[in-house]
Amino acid sequence: MIAPTDDRCENVPELEERPPEFLVLARYGRVPQVARFAGWGERPERNTCVVVSTDRGQELAIVLQTLPVHARTADGERATPTGELLRHASADDIELNLRGQRGAEESFPAWFARAEKWKLQLELIDIERTLDDRLILYVLNDRSAETTRLALLAAAGGFGVIHVQPVSAEGIVQTGGGGGCGTCSK
Repeated sequence: MIAPTDDRCENVPELEERPPEFLVLARYGRVPQVARFAGWGERPERNTCVVVSTDRGQELAIVLQTLPVHARTADGERATPTGELLRHASADDIELNLRGQRGAEESFPAWFARAEKWKLQLELIDIERTLDDRLILYVLNDRSAETTRLALLAAAGGFGVIHVQPVSAEGIVQTGGGGGCGTCSK
């Protein structure tokens, strides 16, 4: 087991806050990102397909490197995880991901039309679905007000959990926590 996959850790402080046994550096997302994930149990090898928990939901990731828990960044800071390594990806996880990506591709024209209809000052460039069925809309700009507006309009339209991810020619734009993400329950 890489990490607990049920609610056994909730309300058990020693399990909720237990330190990781190792860190995994992994690549995930349609517009690729690299992050560190806390891991427990069996250490995955390079190029292993795993399921990770990110701020966007549960996603498939490819392991780049397994690091010791006391690893340091290039500037000497202690490396901290941004999510958790949940498990090795199963055939079902991979199939679910493929179905989600096919659905995202099929829904792209409708989302593009919505963005135009809502007269948003941004360009929708791609769509992705997480394993837990969250929708990620990639937009080509960093206009926090417009990305927030898109997330709010989508949520108000009953489209479920939406994460609007700004990107630029350099890759993912870090928004610093302001705007760009709307969440509502399905």
